[in-house]
Amino acid sequence: MPRRLLHAALGSVLLASTAMVAPVQAAPPAPAAAQVDPVAIAITLLDRLDAGEYEAVEAGFTAQMAEAVPAAQLRAIWESLPRQAGAATGRGTPRVVAQEDMRIVLVPLHHQKAELVAQVVVDGDGRVAGLMIKPAPPAPAEAPAPDAPFEERGFSVGDAGRALSGTLAMPKHASTPVPGVVLVHGSGPQDRNETVGANRPFLDIARALAARGIAVLRYDKRTQARPQDFAGGDYDVDDETTDDAVAAVAALREVDGVDRDRVFVLGHSQGGMLAPRIAEASGDVAGLVMLAAPARPLLDLLPEQNRYLFAADGEIVPAEQQFLDSLDASIARIRSGAPMDARDTPLGLPVAYWRGLDAIDPVADALAIDIPILLLQGGRDFQVIDADWQRWRRALADRPDTSFKHYPALNHLGIAGQGAGTLAEYDQPGHVDAGLIDDVAEWILSTDATE
Repeated sequence: MPRRLLHAALGSVLLASTAMVAPVQAAPPAPAAAQVDPVAIAITLLDRLDAGEYEAVEAGFTAQMAEAVPAAQLRAIWESLPRQAGAATGRGTPRVVAQEDMRIVLVPLHHQKAELVAQVVVDGDGRVAGLMIKPAPPAPAEAPAPDAPFEERGFSVGDAGRALSGTLAMPKHASTPVPGVVLVHGSGPQDRNETVGANRPFLDIARALAARGIAVLRYDKRTQARPQDFAGGDYDVDDETTDDAVAAVAALREVDGVDRDRVFVLGHSQGGMLAPRIAEASGDVAGLVMLAAPARPLLDLLPEQNRYLFAADGEIVPAEQQFLDSLDASIARIRSGAPMDARDTPLGLPVAYWRGLDAIDPVADALAIDIPILLLQGGRDFQVIDADWQRWRRALADRPDTSFKHYPALNHLGIAGQGAGTLAEYDQPGHVDAGLIDDVAEWILSTDATE
């Protein structure tokens, strides 16, 4: 989604491509919720953004939200949208979704080059506790055809009460136990299909691999399914990603018809970066597929990505440069170890989260584990770039159990295109490259867990 603080995709944190203007955190409950008109509050917020009244918008935020996205940062982000999505052409009909003591208002935003959705979280006191601008989701996916060589069924990951909903794609009529794969998302709130704009890369991968005789488990990421679990603000990347992936591996190993000794992890973007950490924590992973995996710290990639996007139209305007300077200063302070308020960190995420993530060296983690690895990289990826790919190649070149596949025409989602990669490209419907999925299937089916 159009955003200047990319999820790199690691988002709606970075590299995954959910365009997040601000993190959505659970707001404190309030008994007056029934007296609040969340639609009116959301429309007023959008009207003020369009009018450039950023201080008035900030005044309607919760304290946590105001710390995360002060008026100056909000201005830089909002004013960047037309440069990526084209001029605004109107809005659609809002709808409201209840989530515990909050109301989430979804307002379609029509632009010349893209269809977006503003997600405004309103607490019981009528204050804005979260704001996200993201690509309009595609229509619901159709169920597999009755004659498909696999079936899908609901699946639960984790302990009761905090479990995550998922989908297991299981091959039909297998005479022997089949290998299995757990899909691990990129950064930010992600659904089980890793929906990005008009695309669902995990849906494509899961169904294609299942058709090749491989069981595939995908699940909703905790930041998407249970944001209330992070309301306290004290969490790290293991709480966000690693622990649930380990639980998913353990659950898939217990499924009837799955070869418990041949369960793999396929991680995309931040999920690829964390795949070696997941394997180490699990102890039961047969091999790793790492798609568009950063080889460098995310705090190196975050400003790099934003500079690329700001410069895409040939110039960086003063408000954008101010944002970039502020981002650089924020990152420097994170790395200095100095105390920081939430409003001073990228995306308003806890400073402990960023410092813990920055301490992870994915290359060192990969070198420390003794399992097969398949690395995949698109040549048109502007979120995880050739510098990362070359670092992987240099570091793991001498490992006989590591394979490398490079696809010049593919973007960060594994979808083919032409020319320089853009954020708007994610809003164009496409599918993960069939050749890439075939390479993954052949590698998994030929990898012996006893090697």
